[in-house]
Order: sequence, then structure tokens, then C-alpha cells
Amino acid sequence: MANLKPYYNQGVLECGVDEAGRGCLAGGVFASAVILPQDFSHPMLNDSKQLTDTQRRKLRPIIEQNAIAYSVAEVSNNEIDKINILQASILAMNRAIESLKIKPEFLLIDGNRFHTDCGIAFKTIVKGDATYMSIAAASILAKTYRDDKMIALAEKYPQYNWQKNKGYPTKDHRLAIKQFGVTPLHRLSFNLFGEPSLFD
Repeated sequence: MANLKPYYNQGVLECGVDEAGRGCLAGGVFASAVILPQDFSHPMLNDSKQLTDTQRRKLRPIIEQNAIAYSVAEVSNNEIDKINILQASILAMNRAIESLKIKPEFLLIDGNRFHTDCGIAFKTIVKGDATYMSIAAASILAKTYRDDKMIALAEKYPQYNWQKNKGYPTKDHRLAIKQFGVTPLHRLSFNLFGEPSLFD
């Protein structure tokens, strides 16, 4: 079991928040907010990047069934192009927080940049997904929900192999962009061709 901390402040209704898909060339950025019971533990729970797809998918229903509240939100590729990926990631996190059915008292945010108008105190934590259970849980939900969306979109655009690369800048994805061009789901503000961006 990863040595994750169950909470930052004991006795406070804490919510872990994380995002997935920042580095992708296509699709939206997803964020999840998860409030876990402070006595929750699971031997497999870890930062989603340290888990296999099978492990993440085993953990997702466990997290959803045991969480006090959870939510998942998306910011589209078009919104990313308008406001940039950092602001889009923060917006996705805020959307996830606002979608919770129970309002938390404190937010644990993965990373070092965040702002909000929700009126809830927060702390940013670099590598928070490898430090706190609630952020690790949020990282798993954000990742699996985003993966599911990209697998579904791959049926519409099969030549880009999104069911495997999930929109990340793999060699096969970049080659497909060069061969077939961009789709309405590609992030035009990103360096899609692996060369100086055509869209600067």
C-alpha cells in the first residue's frame, strides 16, 4: 500500500481535487473532486500514474461507493484554446468542486496553482496525488472518466488511435495528425505537429 495520508486536518470535511489530460493534443481536460471518509483506506489506492488501467478501474467503483461525495467535470478543447491549459485545468477543478452534492470545508488541490471564487479554504500540494488519499482518489476518477471519453471518441475518429493513446502526443498520434489533419477535438493552441506551432 502506498504510504498516503488520510487527511490534512483531522475532523474537517476535506475534498481532494486533481485533473487529467493537461498534456494531451486532443479532447478536454477532466477534473475530479472527492470527499472520502477520514477512516477510508484501501491497499491498492495510489496516485493514478502509479497504477495500471486495470487497477484504476477496480478502484473507481470502490471510491464512488465509499466517498461521502464525488464529482467529475470537463473543460473542452475549444475552451482550452481560448483560455490556455493552466486556466482550463483550474476551471475544470472549480466545476468539479461546484458539482459536489455536499460542500466541503477544505480543499486539497494537486499542484501549485489554483484560484477559486467558491469561498472554501484550500491548500495546493505538489505531488498531492502521491501524498493524500482524497487527491489520489480524485486522480483515479479524473483519469478513468477522461479515458472513457477518449475511447468513445475513437470510434468516430479511428485513424488517431485514441483508444490507445487517449489523445496524448504519442508518435502514432502525431503521424496521424500529419497524415489526416486535425479534427474538431484537437487543441489548436498546442504544438500538434511536433514542430514549431502553426497556431502561435
